[in-house]
Amino acid sequence: MGSDNKGSPIDDIGYLARSEHRAPTLVALTVRPRSRSELWEMAGVSSSTIRRTLREFEGRNWIYRDGYQYEATPLGAYIAAAVAELIERVEIERTVRDVWQWLPDEESGFTIEMCAAAVVTVAEADNPYAPINRFRTLIGDTDRFRFVGSDIALLEPCRDEFCQRVIDGMQTEIIDPPSVATYIRSTYPDLSAETLASGNLTIRLHDDLPPYGIGIFDHRIAICGHDPDSVTVRVLLDTDSEDAREWAESKFEFYRHQTPTLPLETVVE
Repeated sequence: MGSDNKGSPIDDIGYLARSEHRAPTLVALTVRPRSRSELWEMAGVSSSTIRRTLREFEGRNWIYRDGYQYEATPLGAYIAAAVAELIERVEIERTVRDVWQWLPDEESGFTIEMCAAAVVTVAEADNPYAPINRFRTLIGDTDRFRFVGSDIALLEPCRDEFCQRVIDGMQTEIIDPPSVATYIRSTYPDLSAETLASGNLTIRLHDDLPPYGIGIFDHRIAICGHDPDSVTVRVLLDTDSEDAREWAESKFEFYRHQTPTLPLETVVE
C-alpha cells in the first residue's frame, strides 16, 4: 500500500493523539508481530475500529502485514519510540504540573526526569496534613534518616512520633536553620533533651539552606515544598529514582561539610 504524505507532521501526530488506542497499538507492534484479534482485545475498541487503524498505519508505511499478523516497519518503530517517550514525558509532567513551584529548580541540579514514578502528596483544603502524613509513613519504614532544609520532621502532627523513632534507634542526622533549633529547644525542652540523649540524633546548623527540604530514607528520598508566606508544607514528593537519590545525597553532603555538629549542651541548655 502506498504511503500517505498528505498534510503535515502535525497531522500525523494529531492522528495518533486523537484516539487513546492508536499510539499503544503502534508501540505494541514494535515489540512483536500481533494478529488483528489480539490487537482488538488489547486496545479495547471494536474490531472495525482496529481494522481502520491498521489500514491507516499501513497507508503511512508504519506497519506491514505478514499473513494474519501485523508488525511495525523501521519507520513505524521510529515513530513509536518517539511517541512512547513523549507520553512518558507528559505523564511525568502531569504529576508535578500543579506543584512545580514548590520543588527545587534546575539550577540546583534537580530535573523533572527525577520525578518519574514519584509519589506526589499535595496538601488540600480538606486534607492539609496529607504531605506530613505521607512523611510519617516513610519515617516508619526506615532505620536511617537524614534531612537538610526546612524541617518537616519537627512539625505537627509528626514531631512526637519522629522523636520517638529516634529514641527507639533510628539513626538520624539533621541540618537545620538555627531558628528551628532555637524554637524546638525553647518550646519542647524535655522532648529535645530526651531525643538528643538517646545518642541517635546529630544536629548541624546552617544559616543558608534551600527553601525546600530533602529527606533521605533507606529506600527512598523525599522533597518537601513549603509555602514561604504561610510556612506550611504544600507538597511531599518521594521517589526511589537512583538519579534523584544521587542528587539528594550530593546536596546533603554539600551542606554537611560546611556545618559543625551542634553540641548537646547548646540544644538542651
